[in-house]
Amino acid sequence: MSVIERKTKETDIKAELTLYGSKTVNIDTGIGFFDHMLTALAVHGGFGLTLTCKGDLYVDGHHTVEDCGIVLGKALAEELGDKSGIVRFGTAFIPMDEALSMCSVDVSGRPFLVCDAEFSDDRTGSFDNCLCEEFFRAFAFNAGITLHIKNMYGKNDHHKIESMFKACAYALKQATAKNSDGSTVSTKGVL
Repeated sequence: MSVIERKTKETDIKAELTLYGSKTVNIDTGIGFFDHMLTALAVHGGFGLTLTCKGDLYVDGHHTVEDCGIVLGKALAEELGDKSGIVRFGTAFIPMDEALSMCSVDVSGRPFLVCDAEFSDDRTGSFDNCLCEEFFRAFAFNAGITLHIKNMYGKNDHHKIESMFKACAYALKQATAKNSDGSTVSTKGVL
């Protein structure tokens, strides 16, 4: 289990992440829709996640969402250690009603994000839809992963965002799975 705590003047966050053990999920960020998305990420990714955040929501949700991405990314990096013995790559296409999203991940130690999504509305519940990309950027760069995520189509923003988070979950589940032979999938011999 990886435990990461981060306290700034804007947020106070604690996350406990387990990739290969407990599947307990308990999320409380103060932003209901974001809690729903992080819960979906953990449940569909097949990992345990307890995350609490007290953020400056009187300003807006930006610091909370971005900082949760930072903490969750650091927790994933710590949990994976030297990344030996994992499959490394994962890709998933996930539908949610009329929406379809794709995510492809390389757990490489080389952080990068390509996020392609357009939303019809500014918000879903109390979640600013523009923060979807901020979360994935903070997560990818702090986890040290290459993350490509695209909402291919859809009409309902809730469905679009949820299919993106679930696609990320399934791609990560695939990429972090253990190799049958325990080898490191790299021509360099290390990740």
